[in-house]
Amino acid sequence: MKKENLNEKLCQLIEKSTCAFTCIKYLKKILLEENYQELEECNDWNLKEGKYFVTRNDASLIAFQIPSQKESFHIITTHCDTPALILKPGGENTKEKFLKHNIMPYGGLLNYGWLDHPLSLAGRVFIKKGKKIRKEIIDFQDILAVVPSVAIHQNDMANTKLDLNTQIDLQPILSLSEKTSTWEEILKRYIPLAKGEKICDYDFFFYNPTKPVFFGNQNELLLSPRIDNIVSVSAAFESFLESKGKNINVFCTFNNEEIGSLTKEGADSNFLLDTLKRISSSLHLDITSTLAKSFIISSDNTHAVHPNHEEYKDTTGSPYLGKGFAIIKEISSTTDASFSSILKSLCDEKKISYQNSTAKNDLTGGSTLSGISLRHVSVNSIDVGLAQLAMHSSIEVCSIKDYHSLYEMMKVFYNTEIKIKKGNITWL
Repeated sequence: MKKENLNEKLCQLIEKSTCAFTCIKYLKKILLEENYQELEECNDWNLKEGKYFVTRNDASLIAFQIPSQKESFHIITTHCDTPALILKPGGENTKEKFLKHNIMPYGGLLNYGWLDHPLSLAGRVFIKKGKKIRKEIIDFQDILAVVPSVAIHQNDMANTKLDLNTQIDLQPILSLSEKTSTWEEILKRYIPLAKGEKICDYDFFFYNPTKPVFFGNQNELLLSPRIDNIVSVSAAFESFLESKGKNINVFCTFNNEEIGSLTKEGADSNFLLDTLKRISSSLHLDITSTLAKSFIISSDNTHAVHPNHEEYKDTTGSPYLGKGFAIIKEISSTTDASFSSILKSLCDEKKISYQNSTAKNDLTGGSTLSGISLRHVSVNSIDVGLAQLAMHSSIEVCSIKDYHSLYEMMKVFYNTEIKIKKGNITWL
């Protein structure tokens, strides 16, 4: 795919992925257009050569391709949730003649990165009529709120000690109003109800609706919301759609990585294992031997060397923007020399840029999707991602060249047969 088209598809996905629900809705639309068959977990699967996908709880998705020759699983895992402000149930309130809505932080927010930015809403709503409940995935799109900062004249510590309290300082304002029913008026403006219907409950997230933009001398930098981790979703998804290997190629994007993955649709659930079991059973494959020769790539972002704070970089291994995707090797990662040797060799052959990424020993990092998935599915594994700045702010920065290298590597991975026999590694 041409880089211009790849960039356009990335920006489209970022704009559509305003929360996990809207991301999955958009990916489903594309898969159906590409003639993938949707499966349901509650039904029997009778699989044969073809293209399929399944979702769980509207927020996680696994797609896979079954070729005529079935060698092994080649899996890439990503996550589609991003830090946000999630609405508390019944949280509408008024204060000092403002309509507000009580929120709780979703994920490890960079708190000050959410002040004074435009906010919109997206999520899932359940609508009741009689004894029937239907759901809608909805993106309000319009600017609805802002979290106002306190002026320097009133907080003389703002430039020296900004200690934000998420219960107090991150509460958004939506309107001038002295009545909480104004919230109902806003909802009905965006959620038209038929006669006899009423809103039962919802999962809504405030997000930054700013559109992605490129900047730099050669437009080499991307400034955008939700770079973590929609860039990985995009690279994995586009490479998956283009792949035509002899492997059973699997694309996964999970919800709830930002809060630990321990949900029914998170990486720490049985979603991936159950799906692989059902594929193996339907195709009469022995899952144990198939997994033993399979591979999984976990793609999530890491921290680039900061131009103003080099004290946070490791002495030898911190990644730079523009130097290629990162192969992440940390204590909490699953990367070892076995898989990294394969991946580096493939990238060297195809002239794909990559760099090693390690963290300072006195700085903590998060868990990885592979590390969580391996609790359920033991597979040869590696952690990769993009280096970025301002992680978990409402707007972040990365290198578009690194995104291209991540996509190219994933495409090679999906299209390459990798064999391990008696400790020796070969590929075709």
